[in-house]
Amino acid sequence: MKAIVCEKFAPVEELQYKEVATPEIQPGHVIIDIEAIGVNYPDGLLVQGLYQMKPPFPFTPGMEIAGTISEVGEGVTHLKVGQRVMGMNTLNGYAEKMLLPAQSAIPYPESIPAEEAAGLITAHATAHHALKQRANIQPSETLLVTGAAGGTGLAAVQIGKAMGAKVIALCSTQEKLDIAKANGADILINYTEVDLKATIKEVTEGKGVDVVYDVVGGETFDICSRSMAWNGRLLVIGFASGTIPSLPVNLTLVKGYSLVGVFWATFSMKQPETFMANMQELLTWYTEGRVKVHVDEVFPLKETVNALNKVMNRQVIGKVVLKP
Repeated sequence: MKAIVCEKFAPVEELQYKEVATPEIQPGHVIIDIEAIGVNYPDGLLVQGLYQMKPPFPFTPGMEIAGTISEVGEGVTHLKVGQRVMGMNTLNGYAEKMLLPAQSAIPYPESIPAEEAAGLITAHATAHHALKQRANIQPSETLLVTGAAGGTGLAAVQIGKAMGAKVIALCSTQEKLDIAKANGADILINYTEVDLKATIKEVTEGKGVDVVYDVVGGETFDICSRSMAWNGRLLVIGFASGTIPSLPVNLTLVKGYSLVGVFWATFSMKQPETFMANMQELLTWYTEGRVKVHVDEVFPLKETVNALNKVMNRQVIGKVVLKP
């Protein structure tokens, strides 16, 4: 089968599209014929050696896929050949087939296109876990989302609205703000055109923000850390700006807010039952029209380098997807 292979930590341009061994079925696993693959910012960090995980070489990146089960391993009774599932794994998604632990395969309705199912897991599941378990966001609280037109930012806008929050979207262009508005954002801020700290103070009537969902880091994080409401929760999701900020911890003391880390991959492994319950709620919201995956562009698997560069350069509105 064809797959994308990383043979050393290097720029994404050095990834190879090549023939590799087809996975063989194992007990407790299923083999999935992949129809669509979600592309995520951490995938690009991983192949450059910039991510927390450092897998041995050679490896195939890719953590979220959607497809059809072609083989079922011994001991698997709740899944069957021909069933459509989405799945997540730490590696091996950028390929034509994947061997996946059966407990990580999630059946999904026929009404969801494979391209959207493949983009639903990481971005939406991260936002859901962040807002539900980590922030415990409540109806009528304010939620500020940085990078609000990206994959997980747009998911946070949708899920924040589904949970009853008043959503403030931060984006760099009017086009991105329009997308955030179409997905439920109540207040739109182009941070390139305004004094961001003063604008946040104005739109929150001096109260500050109850929950910040920050995927950007850098200067944006610094401003948000000074714009929190009493009992607020500043969620650390990622650092798309490329700069990991430092927090003057006296701010958390005098302003009475919490800094909360969100690492969805570890959550899904340490709390699998909660993760599965979250996914079932997301699928329900999807069928009700409360959340949706906005697919920006679909690339053939052999054009993975172009897909990753688009994501890494923050040129994406919603999700980028690969098709074998």
